[in-house]
Amino acid sequence: MPRAGLTPDRLVAAAADLADEAGLDHVTLSALARRFRVKDASLYTHVRNLKDLRTRMALLAGGEMIDRIAAAVEGREAGRDTLGAYAGAYRAYALEHPGRYAATQIPIDQDLVADSPAMRRTADITYGMLRAYGLEEPDLTDAVRLLRSTFHGYCALESTGAFGAPRDVQASWDRAIDALHVLLRNWPHGQRTTDA
Repeated sequence: MPRAGLTPDRLVAAAADLADEAGLDHVTLSALARRFRVKDASLYTHVRNLKDLRTRMALLAGGEMIDRIAAAVEGREAGRDTLGAYAGAYRAYALEHPGRYAATQIPIDQDLVADSPAMRRTADITYGMLRAYGLEEPDLTDAVRLLRSTFHGYCALESTGAFGAPRDVQASWDRAIDALHVLLRNWPHGQRTTDA
């Protein structure tokens, strides 16, 4: 019989907390079993395996992150104001919840992504923000990849203290967002994808 009160949601929430405390790599079924004072085998009633657990963590964290972003961009003027709010909420979540954020970077089966309301909401908000710059496919996907790469790279470096110059990190972040805004307003539409 499963331990009273032990549910998939409780397990995933505990795993997310453990990831924030100790790092995503330290989230194991054994570590969770110790946290709940149960045998490892009893967790398989609630999750199939470690990959299933981490996928659920990724979906949980993705939902939390987009909730924060949605609240930040609500009512903002399209353009630099929305981009800055979006980016700021992204960065705050990544720095405050490093383990959860790491979970959002793992590959997830595309069928699960398509079935996830949080992932659909993320796409709607992100693509909506970029459509306000006049972008259409395939430029939308290229712009999403650019923003994600920039935000992730900055947060990854900042979280490890890799920015050693005396320049204020927030000031550099603000300038990066300014530069992205200028780039998005002046996106090179219709450019060739290869050099001939």
